[in-house]
Parts: sequence; C-alpha cells; structure tokens
Amino acid sequence: MATLQASFCSSSSSSSLRKIKYTLHHPKLQSSKVSVPNIFNNNEVVGSRQLPNLTTASTHDIHTKPKIVNKTRNTFTTNYQANSNPEVVQELYAILEIVADRIEMHKNIGAQRDNWNGLLLNSVNGMTVTASIMAGLGALNGSFGATLLALKLSSGLLYMAATLILLVMNKIQPSQLAEEQRNASRLFKQIYEEIRTTLALRIPNSNDVNDLMQKVLALDKAYPLPLLGAMLDKYPSIVKPAVWWPKEKPEHEIEDSKVGENGWNEKLEEEMKEIVGVVRRKDSEEYVRLSKMALKVSKVLAFSGPLLTGFAAVGSVFMGLPGFGSWGTFFGVVFGALATVVNSLEHGGQIGMVFEMYRSSAGFYKHMEEIIDSNLKEGEVDKRENGELFEVKVALQLGRSLSELRDLASASSLSSRIQKAKEEYASKLF
Repeated sequence: MATLQASFCSSSSSSSLRKIKYTLHHPKLQSSKVSVPNIFNNNEVVGSRQLPNLTTASTHDIHTKPKIVNKTRNTFTTNYQANSNPEVVQELYAILEIVADRIEMHKNIGAQRDNWNGLLLNSVNGMTVTASIMAGLGALNGSFGATLLALKLSSGLLYMAATLILLVMNKIQPSQLAEEQRNASRLFKQIYEEIRTTLALRIPNSNDVNDLMQKVLALDKAYPLPLLGAMLDKYPSIVKPAVWWPKEKPEHEIEDSKVGENGWNEKLEEEMKEIVGVVRRKDSEEYVRLSKMALKVSKVLAFSGPLLTGFAAVGSVFMGLPGFGSWGTFFGVVFGALATVVNSLEHGGQIGMVFEMYRSSAGFYKHMEEIIDSNLKEGEVDKRENGELFEVKVALQLGRSLSELRDLASASSLSSRIQKAKEEYASKLF
C-alpha cells in the first residue's frame, strides 16, 4: 500500500507540475499576439523559448529600415548638393517661377480675348439686326416726317458703328489671338516640365540655363502679349509654319560618323531620314495648304462684312428720298441681313482661330524636322539624344507604335512615283 501511495503521489505531483508549466506558458503565447506566418518567416527564431525576443527583433527591424532609406536619401542629397552649382540651381528656379507666371498670363489673356470674340460678335450682330429692322419699319407707308427721320438716323448710326467695330475685329481677329495664347500656355508648360525634369534627374549646368532662357525668349517673340506694335500679322502675304523655338547654330555634317553607340545605328539613322522625308512631303505641306485656304476665306469674309454694313448704312440714309426710296430700303434691309450672316460665319466660326491652328500644326512638324536633322547632323554620337529613347519620342509624337513607325519608314524608302503619290501621312494624331 505504501508503494502504491508513493507512486500515486509521484504521478499526481508530476501531472500537477505539467499543468502548472502549461498554465505558465500558455498565457504567454496568447499575450504575445504574434501571427504564426511572421514567426516562421523570421530565420532567427528557433523554438518557443525565443518568442519573447521575436517581437523585439521584428520591432527593431521595422524601426531600422526607414533609417536605411533616409540614409540613402541623405547621401543622394549630399552628393547632389556637393556636385551642383548653387548659382545654376537658383537661376533654374528663377526661370521656373518666370515660366509659371507666363503660363498664368497667357491663360488669363487667352480667356479674355476669347470673351472679346463672343461679346463683340453678339454686339455687332445685334446692331445690324436692329438697324435692318429699323430700315424695314421706315419703308412702311405710315412712317413719314419725324418718325422716318428718326428711323433713318438710328439705322444709319447703328450700321456705321457696326462697320467700325467690324474693321477693328477683322484687324485683330480675337479668335486667332485666343488660339495664340492657348498655344503659348501649352508650350510654356512644356518648358516648365522640362526644368522640373532637369532638376530631378541630373545636375544642371550653365548651358541648361542659357538654353532655357533662349527658349523662353523665342516663345515670347513667337506669341507676343501686346496688341499694338508687336501683334502678329493676321493676313500675311506668305504663309509659313509657326516657329516658337530658338534657331540652332548650323553644324557641318560629318559623313563618317560613329554608329552603334548611344542607341544609334545605321538602320535607325536611315529610318529617321525617311521619317523626315515623309513629314516634309506630306504633313507639313498639307497643313501649310490648309493654312493658306483658311487665310483666303478669312480675307474674303473680313472684306465682305464691313463692305455690306457700309452699303446698308448708305442705303438707310437715302431711304425715303424721291427716286431712292425703294433702293435705299433694299440696301438697308438686305445688306444688313447679309452682313449678319457674314459676321457670324467669320467670327462665330472662328476662322482666324482655324488659321492659327493649322499654322501651329505646320510649325509642330517643322520643329520635328529640325530636331531629327540636328540629331542626324551631329557627328559625335555621344552628344546626340539616346537613339532608342529618341525613336520612342518620335513615334509617340506622330501617334504611332514603334512597329508602325518602322513600317512607314520602310514603305517610304520605295522610289516609285506612284508610291510617293499614295504615301500615307506620318502623323496619326491630327
């Protein structure tokens, strides 16, 4: 019995010890609140006895990783500050502020001139319609004496005022002015992003400052803000593409240039030459032709509007006189109605804006030609833009994929006249 009691006591004591150990360790596992995947992903943890150190280690890793990133950023910033010229960086930021101001100026002035077009057009049409109605009322049998004189004077004054306003509108072409400012705002935004990219990706130098200043000045000259003295000719004798970039210095072409470096090779050079030929033959010529057509329509409408209102003003003056009564009424009413139609077509249809849009599109292709030619004429391949990147940019500017761009170049290499006549346009974007 003593043996049984001893064994029973020993077994019960051992089981109670196991229970105590289990109750001591089991709450510790629950209180740690560490997920199982995080435990087994950590190679430093082996066994449950290291669980208390796991949270400390993972917390330490979490806090040390941002310090590594911050250290890398600080190293980059330190190297950038050490290698860059502070004066050049300050100059670039000054140009950035000026360009941002130019964007806002052209945006506000463009909106203002667009409002001019709508307000002046509505005013002129209201004047001509009112004057035409007065001329028609003066022709009635019941209108005579002072009533007829008042109608005649009012109609004539309104027609003369409409003629003067039309002369000013046709001279400045508000819709074309608004399109110029929209183009200028868009191009200044490109310069703004170019400066930001330069500051973000590489260390700027004095050449970057000079190039950007030349671009800003050339754009100011291409799209002037004032109306008097510096305004672009709205009816040029020779239609040329718009030019908003600085003229590059002519460089002599070197025949034996390196290929195979900086992303360039003979195949890519031949491809770019063919693309330039297609752009020059098809796209540039087409938009110059459309510009000339829009200019002719604008000239005809600009001449016809004031002429019709002038005839209507003369007819309203002679209205009611012996021998001129019927003709005066005819001129006053019919020519006034025709003037309203012509003015609506010219300024409501924004023919000046259409001309400027075509001229700017022709300038876009002219700019592309010069960029490609300047890269091809550069004898030192290292000074060119990276060939692969340049090909991607040309393809996207033309609204094509790389395969479509290469197919266009290979198709244009055929020397057949029939092929040149059926050649497709380079751009799929416009």
